Amino acid sequence: MILFWFPAPYLKVCHRNDPDLNDCIKESINLLTPHLKDGIESLRLPAFEPLCLPEVEINQASGPIYIHSKYTNISIFGGTDAVPKTVKVDLDKNLMRLKFYIPRLRMITNYDLTGRIMMLPISGNGMGHGNFTDIDVIITLQMERYRSEEMGQFHRRVNDIYVDFEMGHATIYLDNLFDGDQTLSGAMNLFLNDNWRAVIAEIKPKLEETIGVFIKDFTNRIFAVFPEDALLLP
Repeated sequence: MILFWFPAPYLKVCHRNDPDLNDCIKESINLLTPHLKDGIESLRLPAFEPLCLPEVEINQASGPIYIHSKYTNISIFGGTDAVPKTVKVDLDKNLMRLKFYIPRLRMITNYDLTGRIMMLPISGNGMGHGNFTDIDVIITLQMERYRSEEMGQFHRRVNDIYVDFEMGHATIYLDNLFDGDQTLSGAMNLFLNDNWRAVIAEIKPKLEETIGVFIKDFTNRIFAVFPEDALLLP
């Protein structure tokens, strides 16, 4: 593994004893974000615009929603427009808490679902479209410090992650519901959009879990490449 003693162009090096360490890390995130649009070859990170996820499966069988659904070839646009609002780091406890604001996300996906929403039957497969605006995201990272066996230097890695989000508004459109029946499909899409908060609330835990797995993997790629002393100078 190549040892980076000089800051990469997409990272701002901070000092661990800096009284404004939280603000420095926030600036580093702001510096990194534009580079994610086209990907970062040295970290083997693909382009994030769009962010592509191969598959997400949601099986919700409690409350007013009973759905078995699978989403494939998911493309999400707008993630790199995320703005860090606050960053809080506790190096002694290996904790980091971040708050982001995302103005808008747009999603295109293939879907296949069957079930009931508030006692109404729903089924279909085809293309799904979603627009989500005014999104607040809170991410809490529990990390650990370890010594690399290869280079003998200290790194950090994320062991656990907690994600919570709230959004201001959502619009959803699923084509080919009920085998293409235009009347039933139109009525269900109208119902989904009138009740989007209830729908999002039910599938939110799975979405947060999926987002958490992605962020954990992404963060650990950076931590694996850069030793602690390259990111946080004395």
